[in-house]
Amino acid sequence: MSWSKLKQQLESFLCPALQGKVEYRATGYRYLPDKAGLCYISVDKKNVLHMSDKTTSIKWYQTEQEIKSDPDIRIPISDEEIEAVRKETKGIVPEDRQRVIARNRKISEYAKELLLAQAALSKSNFSGVATKFLSISIEESMESNDILLNILALVDRRVGKKRILNMAEKMKGKHPIVQYFYELRLRTL
Repeated sequence: MSWSKLKQQLESFLCPALQGKVEYRATGYRYLPDKAGLCYISVDKKNVLHMSDKTTSIKWYQTEQEIKSDPDIRIPISDEEIEAVRKETKGIVPEDRQRVIARNRKISEYAKELLLAQAALSKSNFSGVATKFLSISIEESMESNDILLNILALVDRRVGKKRILNMAEKMKGKHPIVQYFYELRLRTL
């Protein structure tokens, strides 16, 4: 789905009090596909949540290197993971090297999970999550651990006053940006 169509659909779901106040913005470069895109969620023309494709891979690599160099981090590797590496390499790679490959894969997965937990989001993530948001129920979006799904659900017109007021306790454990959008929505009630 094109960005303009996605933006139009998302903005059609905004609650009436937030229309014109909350905006979804993106930049892209049609003739430079290797150029990274930027994406913002802005409130009152101020960028509140900034998502960038160009820095995500660098942060991911840095996080991966930090995990590898920290001697206190122990990453357990199961026999199934080593067996998967053995099957992929067709048994040509020595046993000790298979362990290294399996460990590096697991470190890479942990680094990605850490970045997601830290809300290191990108335009491509936003497009995927926004498309998912449009296809699932509002309840699923509210209960999700995904920060973007939570934000999109909080500003949605299908979430009423009673539901917003009843989720005060749940919001205490959420990411600060989700709490910000919750407070924003509370002010509109």
